[in-house]
Amino acid sequence: MMHALTRKCLLTAGGALIVLVAGASAEDLLVAPRDWPMFRGNPRQTGVADSGLPKNLEIRWTFKAKDSIEGTAAIVGSTVYVGSLDEHLYALDLTTGQAKWNSKIGPIEAPVTVRGDRVYVGDGDGTFHCLDAATGKPHWTFKTDAEIKSGANFAGENVLFGSGDENLYCLSKDGKLLWKFKVPGGPVLGTPAVIGDRTFAAGCDSSLHVIDTATGKEVGTPLDLGGQVGATVAVAGNELFVGTMSSQVLAVDWKKPDILWRFEAPENHQPFFASPALTEKLVIAASRDKRVYGLDRKSGQQVWSYLTKRKVESSPVVVGPRVFVGSQDKFLYVLDLASGNELQKIDLQAEITASPAVAGNCLVIGTTDGTIYCLGAKK
Repeated sequence: MMHALTRKCLLTAGGALIVLVAGASAEDLLVAPRDWPMFRGNPRQTGVADSGLPKNLEIRWTFKAKDSIEGTAAIVGSTVYVGSLDEHLYALDLTTGQAKWNSKIGPIEAPVTVRGDRVYVGDGDGTFHCLDAATGKPHWTFKTDAEIKSGANFAGENVLFGSGDENLYCLSKDGKLLWKFKVPGGPVLGTPAVIGDRTFAAGCDSSLHVIDTATGKEVGTPLDLGGQVGATVAVAGNELFVGTMSSQVLAVDWKKPDILWRFEAPENHQPFFASPALTEKLVIAASRDKRVYGLDRKSGQQVWSYLTKRKVESSPVVVGPRVFVGSQDKFLYVLDLASGNELQKIDLQAEITASPAVAGNCLVIGTTDGTIYCLGAKK
C-alpha cells in the first residue's frame, strides 16, 4: 500500500524533483509533473519531456470530439488544451477528462500553445487566435491568407507562427503585425524553433533561412537543404536537425551555415514529415516509410530502426529511456531509446497523425476518429 512505502525526494542538477519509493524499480520512478506548453514541448522544439511516465501505460480517460484530432495538445497545470477539425478548441481536466470549456473558432489541425493566461492556435481558415486560458473567451484574432498548420512559439513577448500563405509571422502580444518573412514557393508548415535571438523557416523552396527575431531580417545566406520541408526543426546550440520531403534527415551547423551529415534510408525512400526528437546521443526520426529511426547525433549513422505497419507522421517524443510515437496503423508504440526494441504497443482504434504531449505523468494524444486519450498509471 502506498502509505506503507518510504519516500525520499531528490533535486537533480537539472532541477527535476525525483520521488524515490522504496522497492520501486528505476522504470517506476516518477518525475515531478512539468508542463508541455507547445508543440515538441519547448522553444527549441526538441521533443523531450521533463515529466516522467509509468513503466506501463494504461488508458486513464478518453474524450470524444466530433471530428478528427490531428494537432498536438498542450498541457499546462491541470488542463489539456487541444483542437479538432470539428472547429472547436477544448480545455479538458487532466485528471478526469471532463471539459472545462470549449470555443468554436474554426477547423484546427495546428498544435496548441499556452503561455501565461493565454492560449494560441491557428485554424484551417487562416485565422490565428489568442484566447483566455481560463474561459476560452477570445482576446484577439489575426487573419492570414491560407490555412495555418504551424504551432506558435515566442521571441520575448512576441508571437511567431507560420502560415500556408508562405509567410512566417511575428505579432505583438496584442496581435499586431510586427514583421513577416516570406518563404517563396509554398506553405510554412513547421512550428518555428527559437534559440537566443534566432528563429528558422523552411518550406517548398528547399532552403533553410535563419532569421533575426527582432527585425525579421534574414541572417546570412539561405542554405540549400536539397528537399522541401514540411517538418519542424529541432535545435541545440549551433546544431539543427530536420527531416525533408526528399526522404532525408539532415544535421546542420546553422551558424556557418553548413550541412554536417545526411541520412537516407537504405531502401523504400519516403518523406520525413514528422519532426525529429533530439537527445544528447540520438536523433529520433519517423518516416512515411513506416519506420522510426534512431540515428547517431554526431555521425548520422543508423543505430536502430523499428517497423510499424503504416506511415508514421506522428512526431516521436522521448521520455527518459523510452520513445513514444503513434502510427497510422492505429497503435501508439513505446520503444527502448537505446535499442529501438518494442516495449509496449497500445491499440487506439483509429489512425494517429497527432503527436504525443507529456506532462503530469500522463501522455495525451488524439486520433482521426476524434478521440483524445490520456494514458498513464492505472487508476
